[in-house]
Parts: sequence; structure tokens; C-alpha cells
Amino acid sequence: MIASRADRRRAADLAWRALRPRLAVDAAHALGAEEADAFLTRIDVALVDIHEPLAVLYGERADVDTLFERALRTALAAAAERPGDLRRLDRRREIDPAWFQRARMQGYVCYVDRFCGTLRDLPSTLDYLAELGTTYLHLMPLLQPRPGENDGGYAVADYRAVDPRLGTMADLEEAARALHERGMSLCIDLVLNHTAREHAWAQGWLAGDPAFADFYTAFPDRTMPDAYDATIPEVFPDRAPGSFSWVPEACGDAGGWVWTTFWPYQWDLDYTNPAVTLAMLGEITWLANRGVDVFRMDAVPFMWKRLGTTCQNQPEGHTLLQLLHALTRLAAPGVVFKAEAIVSPEDLVPYLGGHDRYRPECELAYHNQLMVVGWSSLATGDARLAASALRRMRPIPPGSSWVTYVRGHDDIGWAISDVDAAAVGVSGFGHRRFLNDFFSGRFPGSWARGALFQENEATGDARISGSAASLCGIEDALERGDPAALDAGVRRLVLLYSVAFAWGGIPLLYMGDELALRNDAGYLADPERAPDNRWMHRPPMDWAAAARRSDPVSLEGRVFAWLRRLGEVRRSLIALRGGGESEVLDVGNDAVLAWRRRHPRGGAFIGLANFGSATEGVLADTVTGFGTFEPVLSSDGRPDLRADRLLVPGLGFVWFAEP
Repeated sequence: MIASRADRRRAADLAWRALRPRLAVDAAHALGAEEADAFLTRIDVALVDIHEPLAVLYGERADVDTLFERALRTALAAAAERPGDLRRLDRRREIDPAWFQRARMQGYVCYVDRFCGTLRDLPSTLDYLAELGTTYLHLMPLLQPRPGENDGGYAVADYRAVDPRLGTMADLEEAARALHERGMSLCIDLVLNHTAREHAWAQGWLAGDPAFADFYTAFPDRTMPDAYDATIPEVFPDRAPGSFSWVPEACGDAGGWVWTTFWPYQWDLDYTNPAVTLAMLGEITWLANRGVDVFRMDAVPFMWKRLGTTCQNQPEGHTLLQLLHALTRLAAPGVVFKAEAIVSPEDLVPYLGGHDRYRPECELAYHNQLMVVGWSSLATGDARLAASALRRMRPIPPGSSWVTYVRGHDDIGWAISDVDAAAVGVSGFGHRRFLNDFFSGRFPGSWARGALFQENEATGDARISGSAASLCGIEDALERGDPAALDAGVRRLVLLYSVAFAWGGIPLLYMGDELALRNDAGYLADPERAPDNRWMHRPPMDWAAAARRSDPVSLEGRVFAWLRRLGEVRRSLIALRGGGESEVLDVGNDAVLAWRRRHPRGGAFIGLANFGSATEGVLADTVTGFGTFEPVLSSDGRPDLRADRLLVPGLGFVWFAEP
């Protein structure tokens, strides 16, 4: 393996000089002179991001220059197949590389079948999405899953086919075109860590096909699995303990323990084999050519394993993402990656390229910490933990953005570190347990209607399921017929979204939150879904409720109007675009989270969110910039200013901006 970084760079230059003349001829033949020149220039720019990761990851087991050529030719083949309309989109995005950071970017997340039925039906819903200001549509898992139980679609049997219940790949391409015509981008899930055991790669591996040798990992006895399991946290301890599953056909029909981090039918890919990396590159670029703009890179922390560790967030996993990113953008430079990395704050920022030496990895990542501390603040009426945890986070690279959200399709895991908890004088374990008790309704006086997910009796760990509306108290208030409690529940929901919409980056709206849809018990009638209570917060779209969105008296009308208004004002404020940082402010009140954003072209922004139930006063001059900032949106009209204190009503918010 090449020893130093300088040596690796020299080796990259030499390899490219040797290969470039031959590749230039082939590129001109495949792409035409102008497109070939652009393709070769992209390689010039990304050379170190391609050759060096190949050397780091595979230099000890393969000829790096041969891999380099194979990787570039895979990208060239995808570039040659890229449709003309997507090439035009690529050109626009290469001119405007910050397209995904614009203040107009606003997301909506849904399951196709639960939202509209099939992909063919999707274009008919775009007027509804446009009402909300949607410019980024994330369609939850839609690729061909294994039959039967499939982890909600995350056990993929074929990356190049759509779940037939949702339509065809041609339908997905047509949906992508319809979105692009409306100025909307398409995001889909790409499961990188594992495939379904029914996938052709897995079946070829089992059959001993040399083309799929070492695509997966299996051990003949428990010696190594036990050694690994000693330090790997269990993902599903109650139904799928451990990280390995016995497969009688593995290890040459003698049987073996296959690596299955999640479920026994999801087999982890072995990325120490470069053939796996190149095969996955082929799937990514093929899907990009169907019109996908953003790939939600699922389970990326788990992609590289190391004995004696948690087998998460390994340095090689980051190098692997950097490599896939660079190669994908050779063929489809308008495509971006979004990291699904629900990890500690210390481990999260590197997925955005935030290392000692920046290298593009993913342009987007979920701001899981912001989501978690928002719910924590609601439960306690106290924003100190939120302020402390958010202050401690490292800044992200300017070419990346957060994706902010109130909740998603998954359970909520309380990623609150012991360090952050101790900073405000509480026990991390005790606080996490309190949050589980509170949002599952166990805690006295709780208004939340959630449910514990994957409770581990031995450790006391658990996560929470439940729709945002039900977790905010709306379901409880409706069942009790309490108008005051209902108003408080609506305020909680709007308050959380006021933070998500104004923190900066791309805010995501999860399907049904705009209508305050509550928990759905219908999943219990489906034997495949009944064991997984996360389906309670994945209800089918209630189009009858959506028809009431224009009625200002209805619950749906109240919530829809607020979320629409948040988007409208947000789009007018350049300071809220991605590419900047939010700074937590001290405004002299523990119940109020306050933050400031600045942008060279858009002035300053101040956000306030009062998580307490009573009106709270904050330091007026800190918030108003000594009178230079004006309120642009508030939960309760123009805020009341008394002497040096600005009053924020309970469960209320205020946005200020430089005029």
C-alpha cells in the first residue's frame, strides 16, 4: 500500500496521465467532444477524491490503477446513457452548485402507497404539494423489496425495479419528469449496508458464483461472531438480537453465520471487496439516470466493520462514501447525497465532510440532534439542554446543509449524550428514560400518546413511536374533548416546525403533519406490520381531512395554514438558506431557545421558541439588535416589548430579521 499522502497524490497523477489519452478517445466516441471534455475535466478536479480512496481502501488487496480504470469506465458508461434532459439539469447545477441550499428548498416526505396509491397517481398530487411550497419530494422506500417481511421496504431484492405494488421503473421516471417540470427534485432511499437475502448478488454468493465471491461475510462457527458481538450494540434486541444469523446454505453448504446487522433477511455487504463498491456504483448511477436528484444513503454508519469497535462510523466508511460520491458525480454532477446517520453529534458532522481535511462526502445530513432536543424541550418546558447540545456541535462545511425535521418515518432514539446532560445537571440515562416515560404516556400528567419501541428490559433502553400530532397532545385533547388542550397541542406542533423551518438548511414536512394526522392503529390488522409499532405513525393520507385544509376553523385548516405560512416567510429570508451556521444565543431565559443566522447577501435572522407554558421575557436588545431587527412572523401577533424585556407567549415563537 502507498505509504504517504504525497506518494498517493503522485501515484494518482501518474495513473491519470497514463490513462487519460485512451479514456479521452473513448469518451469522445461515447459522449461527443463537448460532453467528453466536461467529463474529463470532472476527473481532473476529482482525481484525488477517486484514486487516493481506492489506494487507502484496496491498495493491499488489488491493483489500484486497474480499479481506477474500471471505476472511471463505469462512470463513463453511465454518463453515456444519461438522458438529455438530465444532462441539461446537470449543466444548470454545475453553474449553480449551491442549488440545494436555496431558501426556496422545502421538503415533503411520504410513502407512495400511503400518500396517493401508485407512482402513476403521484403527478396528480403536485398541486397539493405546491400549496405547501414543496420543492423537494422524498419518496420512502420504493425499490423492489423481498416478499413478506421486508423492514418497511429496506430489504431490497432488486435496485433496478420498483415494488410492483407501486408501479414500474417507467412510472418512476415519469414521476421524476413531472417533478422537474414543476421545479421539484426527487429523493429516494438507497440501502447501501445490506441487501435482501433474495437479491441476485446474495443468491449468486450462496451458489458459489465467482462473480459474487466475498460479497457478504460468513463464519463457520460462533468464534468471530461472538468476538464482534461483544462490542456491537444491538439494533433490534427483542426480535433480532446480535449481528449474525445462521444460514444453512452458507460456507459451502456446511452452514455459516452471516453478518446481518439489522434483520436475518438483510445481509450486510462486504465493502472490503472492491467488486462490491463498483457494483453499488453501477446501481447508483443507473438510478440517477432514471431522474433521482438526491439519494438518502441509508445506514451508512454501518458500512465498514472493525473488530473491537461498535462497527459504526469507521474511518474507512467515510472514505468509501467519499469515493462513491466522487465517482457518481462524474456521471451525474447534478446529484447529491444525503446521509442517514442517526449518530452522536460528534460522529454526525464528518458525514458532511467535516474532517480535519475536507473532502466531499454527503452534501446533506439529517439534523437528528435538533429534532431530539426539540422534543426534550417540549417535555420539560426547558431549553437549556437544547442550547447546550446545539452550542457544542461542530460547524459544518459551507458546501453542505442540514436537513431539519420534527419527526420522520422511524422511531425516535434519544441521542442525548451524557456530556450534554451533565452540562445542565441531569443524568443522561435518567433523562432518556424520562423521555421514554413521558412520550409513551407513562409519566404522570403527560399529554403524549406514543408507544415504546424495542424496549430492552436489561438495559432500560427504548425508542419512541407515534405521530407528531399524537406526541404533541392533539390526540389526547380530541379524545377528552378539551379545546384548551387542543390549542396547546397545535401550538406545540407549530412551535417545533417553527424551529425546523428556521434553523437553516432544508426543512422536511412528514406526510400528514400538515393536517395533524394522529396515530393509526390500522397496521395491527396486517400480520406483516403488526409486530412493528412504527407503522402507527405512518398513517395513510386522509384526503377527506385534506379537503378541510381551507377551513380556518377546522383542526386541519389551522395547522395547514400555519405550516404554509412558515414556508412562505422562510422563502423570503435569504439568511435561512443553507451554507451558513446557526448560533445559539443567551437571552436570559431558560425556557426560550434563541438562535441567530447571518448571510452575506441576506442580513441577519433571529429565532425565538418558548417551550414553556407561560409567557416568558427575554433580553430585548439581544433579540432586536438594539432596534435594528423587525419581527417577520410570530405565533401571536406583534410581540410585546416592555422596558428591556420582550415577551414571548407560552409555546409561542417569533422570527426577527434585518429589514
